[in-house]
Amino acid sequence: MERHRDDIGARTGMWLFLFTEILLFGGLFMLYSMFRMQHGAEFHKAAENLNRIAGTTNTLVLITSSLAMALSIAAIRRGRKAASVALQATTVLLGCVFLLIKYFEWSTEIGRGIYPNSPALLKLDHGEILFYGLYFVMTGLHGLHVIIGISVISFMLVSTAKGNITSTDHVRLENSGLYWHFVDTIWVYLFPLFYLVT
Repeated sequence: MERHRDDIGARTGMWLFLFTEILLFGGLFMLYSMFRMQHGAEFHKAAENLNRIAGTTNTLVLITSSLAMALSIAAIRRGRKAASVALQATTVLLGCVFLLIKYFEWSTEIGRGIYPNSPALLKLDHGEILFYGLYFVMTGLHGLHVIIGISVISFMLVSTAKGNITSTDHVRLENSGLYWHFVDTIWVYLFPLFYLVT
């Protein structure tokens, strides 16, 4: 029996979902902007303690992963299943590298006593407390989205390998790619907000 397909509906549904995600992160970006206007000097002071090398490396990792995802979709459209599977696996691997770097970065902050409601954090200026609160919430929420993206793309990888995603039926892979590009774009905004505060 032939599986019913509604490619237009699937694409529309994904764009509507991404719109709700934009509203979520957009609200957080507005909150950040409001607090930064009120506590610019404290935000700058707190940002100097973040690891810019780790933040820059993670930015390059995610940009490369987006490229790999886009190439995997292009490959499956041309019927190159093996190449698409390899590129999806590369995307998943790079997503895991991002999380590993973020884990060590968070561990460094926690190791020096900076985490939500910690005694060391509460001794800082009010603006610095707000900065770190937003940092943990926003990068943590983004990290959760990266985990979801890795899980979805892993499922797509298996589906592609099994032949369920083909050159004529790949809208699910395209939607997964849209989600991954969205996650990467959010990081491109988070990176300068937290690591390049001036």
